[in-house]
Amino acid sequence: MFGTRLGLSTTGRACAVQFGLLSGAAQLYLTFWPDSSLPRGPAFLALAGVALVGGVLRSWPRQTVRHEYLRPGFRVTLTVGDLFDQPCHLVIGFNDVFDTDTTDDRVIVRRSVQGQFLHRIYAGNVGRLDQDLASALAGRQPVALESREAKPLGKLARYPSGTVAVLGLPARYYFLSAYGTMGNDLTVSSGPDQVWQGLGELWQAVHAHARREAVAMPVIGSDLARIDSMDHAGLIKMILLSFVTRSRQSVVCKELTIVVRPEEYGRIDMLELGAFLRTL
Repeated sequence: MFGTRLGLSTTGRACAVQFGLLSGAAQLYLTFWPDSSLPRGPAFLALAGVALVGGVLRSWPRQTVRHEYLRPGFRVTLTVGDLFDQPCHLVIGFNDVFDTDTTDDRVIVRRSVQGQFLHRIYAGNVGRLDQDLASALAGRQPVALESREAKPLGKLARYPSGTVAVLGLPARYYFLSAYGTMGNDLTVSSGPDQVWQGLGELWQAVHAHARREAVAMPVIGSDLARIDSMDHAGLIKMILLSFVTRSRQSVVCKELTIVVRPEEYGRIDMLELGAFLRTL
């Protein structure tokens, strides 16, 4: 709470609001009982103390916020943790060529969600993952084919932005969403338009396969996709707005969980995002 500028500003605002409410109540009391013998100095200190305690409690860091929508019925949860610990279907961000190789971190960085997917779900077996990807993309036509001279490493077939490859079994599907473009220099880039389009395709795939069961996803675009025009909170709000808007048409899944990595936690205001959820 006090270790970051965001935490300090949140606590300060909460304390100021609490003090304003309490002082307003005190003024109302004095209006009706002007002859009160209440000592003003100690009363002010008491108000300030109560406001401080109330502000701290109001802005105490939360690692989970959720909101339930009644019509139609679905729930959204925002939590801090490990995506792969979630016992449900998972969304994994990919690039438009569906690269998988993490050797020396040259093509795919091992610490990324995409790299963790290979090593934690496929035990590092690139061949098996590539085979499953080929099967999932069999009905999709690439929009471009790079030459090996232009792209020395990685895959060459480019798929449309927003393409979703569905892997796994009905008990646990993995929705691999291609929201970023892998450059021939092995640098991934993306933007708000690509993310928004990718989210629309993602909800369609989830609606078709997940049988309305719970789905968890990371904050896509927050790490190596280099979306410099939006911060973490902005990306989360985009995901929430897209999901709730689509769910108003028909339920995509009964619960969507957005998982924030612990190292990203200090960059967002859970209270603000909780309030944003309630406005949708």
